[in-house]
Order: sequence, then structure tokens, then C-alpha cells
Amino acid sequence: MLKAGVQRVLGMMSGTSFDGVDAAVLETDGESITAFGESAFRPYAEAERAVLRAAMGCWPGEPGVEEAAEVVETAHAEVMARFEDITLAGFHGQTLAHDPGGRGTHQAGSGIVLALVSGVPVVWDFRTADVKLGGQGAPLAPFYHFALARHIGAEAPLVFLNLGGVGNLTWVDPRKDKPEEEGALLAFDTGPANAPLDDLCHTRLGTARDEGGALAARGRPDRDAVAAFLNHPYFFREPPKSLDRNFGDMAARVAHLGDADALATLTECVAASVSEGISFCPIPPERVLVCGGGRHNAHLMHAIAVHLPCPVAPVESVGLDGDMIEAQAFAFLAMRVARGLPTSCRTTTGVAAAVGGGQVSHP
Repeated sequence: MLKAGVQRVLGMMSGTSFDGVDAAVLETDGESITAFGESAFRPYAEAERAVLRAAMGCWPGEPGVEEAAEVVETAHAEVMARFEDITLAGFHGQTLAHDPGGRGTHQAGSGIVLALVSGVPVVWDFRTADVKLGGQGAPLAPFYHFALARHIGAEAPLVFLNLGGVGNLTWVDPRKDKPEEEGALLAFDTGPANAPLDDLCHTRLGTARDEGGALAARGRPDRDAVAAFLNHPYFFREPPKSLDRNFGDMAARVAHLGDADALATLTECVAASVSEGISFCPIPPERVLVCGGGRHNAHLMHAIAVHLPCPVAPVESVGLDGDMIEAQAFAFLAMRVARGLPTSCRTTTGVAAAVGGGQVSHP
């Protein structure tokens, strides 16, 4: 049985960019943040990435899924072994398919396996309960973003923008008492982020990414392609809303362009979609704090700043670790699940009522 009070909880996140596993310790009671603990990163080898890419879009029982789950479990077991004195772990798994309102959501990897290997209780399968109750199952970090806003002493509404494979934002009003309170949060996926940029580099250049957006900065965006992208019905839908990684057939939109111009166009698409997202905020944010790998892309950060009427800065500007916020979030959510607290609500995923997702597997 989990002890009451503040615990040392390990959170682990493997995102749609396929770079590897982020793992971070958070000292928390599931409501507030007491301290940030140590962190680690376990990269996926190219062969492992190939297995995961091959399984993208697949559902349980389909070819390649079992192999992908084994890659995910092995990587997470290895990174878990680096941490000591953990009382609980949160395991997100690797999203292979996401179809809320349809087939559901599928994250590869079993928390049962990790609990047996590590000897630590593991909370996992965070999204299924939300989807079954009519929610989008994403994004799930907003309840943690609320705790972060309170932790940094924010006094006015602000936005946390996560630039992973997909972009998502959380609008937070830190003046509210609880994340599930009406008017405390609004969260949704803004559009593609790193995924189409990295995929283009992988396909055309044989590289993992465009470091710092250097090649994109030398190109010229195709404004007609950007305008066509923004006409996608998704951008006219009211949030909450969520996206699959392979949204908008981005490669086809820039197939006629050279490498630099294609990357410049995709970057402009990402920035413009963030701007569209900000327009849905109930109160204009005082500032936008950026986390996720996209904040390392200087050209993308500049493009977003040009589009927005408020300051845009990486979360490091307020003393946070932008590489580990997603992992920390799943430590925070794991503690909430263990305590029976909600992990999503109507304004974060569209679920009918505040709900606690996740199941707990014991060693």
C-alpha cells in the first residue's frame, strides 16, 4: 500500500519523436510540487527507432506491435534501473495509434512487465479511461502544468506550449484552487510540431533533425501551402481536441519544394497553428513558456514569437527543465492515480466529467 504524503515518484515518457525515453523523479503528493529530483535520458538506437516507426498506426495484435512493445519495455526497464528509493513509477508507453471516438488509443508497452522487473508499483495506461468516457485522451500534462504555474508563483493566466512530435498548449489560470475547477485550464493539441520536420530530415537528408532550424532559416516558406494547411477543418474546431502524429499529410504539402524551402514551410505551418491555438484562450496569456524538443529549434522559436502578441520563452527562463516536464508530468499523474484524484477534466480532454485515468500494477 502506498504511504500517505509526499513521495519520490519516477515518471517516464517516450514521445512521438522517437528520440528515446525521458525519466525524472518528482517529490509530490499529487497536488503540489515539493522538489524536482534527478533525471535521465535513454536514447533509442536507430534499429529500435526503425521498429517503432514500422509499428506506427498499428493496433494490438497487428504485425510489428509485439516487437515495438518489447523495444519500449526494454528501454524503460533499463532507465528505471538507474534510480533508487522510488516508491511509485508512472509509465506512459509509446503511442502507436490514437483515434478517440473511433478505435480508441494505443500505447505500446506493459506496466505489468515493468512492475515485475523493477519491483516498484507502476501506474500506466493513462489515456484509455478518459477515451472510454468520451474524452480525447490527450493532452494529459495540463494538470501538472497547473501545479507548475502555482510552483513558479504565476499570478496571471499563462500558456505552457509543448513542442514534441505534436504541439499542444495548456492555458492556465493559477488563481484557481484546483485544476479541475471551472476556468482553471484549457488544453488541446495545436497541430504538428517536430514530427513533420524530423520526418522530412530523416527521409530526404538521412539525418535525425534540422539542428537549430539552420536549414529552414535559409529557405523561404510557400505561403500558399501554409494557407492551404490552415484551412484544415481541425483548426476551426473548438477545443478540447487532439491529433494523431501523422496529421495533415505534411510531406505531400511540401513535396514540390527543395529541402530548405520545405523545412521553412513546415516551420511556418507549426508557428501559424500555434497562433491559431492561442486565439482560443479564454483570456490572452501574459506569456508563453515553451517546453519539449522544439524549443531548441531557434528558427521555430523565432517564427512562433513573430506570430504571438506576448513574450515567448523556454521554460528554463523560470527555472524549469524543458526536457523533463513531460516525464515529470507522468510522475505527478501517477501519484494522483494512486490517491484516487482526477487526471483530466472537460476543459483538458473534453471528457464528460473529471476522471482519474491509469491502472496500477504491483510487483
